[in-house]
Amino acid sequence: MKIKDKEFEVFISEEELGAIVDRLACRISDDYAGTNLVVCPVLTGAYLFAADLLRKLTIDAEVAFVKYSSYEGMHSTGKVSCQLPFPERVKGRDVLIVEDIVDTGLSMGHLLQEVGKLGPRSVRICTLFYKPEAFKGDYKVDYVGRDIANDFIVGYGLDYDEEGRTLKEVWKTKN
Repeated sequence: MKIKDKEFEVFISEEELGAIVDRLACRISDDYAGTNLVVCPVLTGAYLFAADLLRKLTIDAEVAFVKYSSYEGMHSTGKVSCQLPFPERVKGRDVLIVEDIVDTGLSMGHLLQEVGKLGPRSVRICTLFYKPEAFKGDYKVDYVGRDIANDFIVGYGLDYDEEGRTLKEVWKTKN
């Protein structure tokens, strides 16, 4: 399949994505049973993953979307911009940040600083994909759907210049 100037091939099936979401939802539900959880999906990339994850949780959770970005096209700009910050209501609460992908960790590091200023009880990170080869952060990613190589991927919320987000599978660039 071609998106703009790049060729992509199927990398992760819809079924495998479902199994990843089920596994993560089970762990999160167990870990947060009896808490007052606020789930903060990071727009725009995490919206499909977060919707599926939230529907699979067996606990009640409040949802507060946030929007931070450092990407243009296929590369990080090195600067994090905020379009929708964390709400004040995270103060004293357990917060779960839900992200589509953690690669260098720059954006997530910035999010952790921002949410920390609001005084949450705890903060954990759930990401669908994690790129250990690219990661430069000094924090723990608590829930990882799947480690992946440093390939560029699209689909299931992830995009290439705003295209490819609605694909049911995850696709990677062809070598």
